[in-house]
Amino acid sequence: MQIKGKLSLAIGLAATLGMSSQANAFWFGSSNYTKTQYPIVLAHGMLGFDNILGINYWYGIPSALRKDGASVYVTEVSQLDTSESRGEQLLAQVEEIVAISGKPKVNLIGHSHGGPTIRYVAAVRPDLIASATSVGAPHKGSAAADFIRNVPPGSAGEAMLAGIVNGLGSLINFLSGSSSMTPQNALGALESLNSQGAARFNARFPQGIPTSACGEGAYRVNGVRYYSWSGTSPLTNVFDVSDLLLGASALTFGFEANDGLVGRCSSRMGMVIRDNYRMNHLDEVNQTFGLTSIFETDPVSVYRQHANRLKNAGL
Repeated sequence: MQIKGKLSLAIGLAATLGMSSQANAFWFGSSNYTKTQYPIVLAHGMLGFDNILGINYWYGIPSALRKDGASVYVTEVSQLDTSESRGEQLLAQVEEIVAISGKPKVNLIGHSHGGPTIRYVAAVRPDLIASATSVGAPHKGSAAADFIRNVPPGSAGEAMLAGIVNGLGSLINFLSGSSSMTPQNALGALESLNSQGAARFNARFPQGIPTSACGEGAYRVNGVRYYSWSGTSPLTNVFDVSDLLLGASALTFGFEANDGLVGRCSSRMGMVIRDNYRMNHLDEVNQTFGLTSIFETDPVSVYRQHANRLKNAGL
């Protein structure tokens, strides 16, 4: 699948004026703060995309990372499919990125279902991966997915629901300008994201997954560094209409802290940077349109800090 996000060249007023790079850093805030050794590769979650009508899934994040030195690639895989199938699609793009960039490895960052997706790539091709970071990912399944799984398998209700969701996935795929219509597999995604499916996936690919209920996983496996962070506030901004949907889905978790779609403990992998940001599931990628909590660190800053963390670790 074609890679949509390409490494961008630094341009701006400073170049027009012929200012030195040092002066540009002073006046416009650019620096090497996010300049990791290996490219950063972003992998979206379920029903995600790279860019639709000029709006990036990772709202404002790639440009902020690039501004301070990072090489960033935004990928697109099936909006709906199993973790393994999405992982194979992502792996093909990682191999292309390695060839394009001339770097032997990449730093993977996956949001939501992008978390298990990058884990698959890191497990089967650790030689290509410097680090794998998950953001709000359901590594041990999601109570929301378990709730939906209560629809009887093979029933008319399941078929109707799968048809609607697959149609939505196909629409997103089309609007994102994908060069080919990617098959959608809503039931495969559901089986990957519920508790039982996640347990089967973890048995095959345990790298970085905590062995205790809510602990940390191995920080490094087969040369790959593992990190994670997540939020636990489904309702964060009164002006964001998506908060209503996430507030409703949060009810499926009972009293468990969650971001609206993923429980706190389920999000933990490798080195847990933080698992209780005042963010919901969409805030974690600075959506919708940057309407996040005014009482929490800007999500873009969290990504910049992590890029700097990777840089300082030699990654």
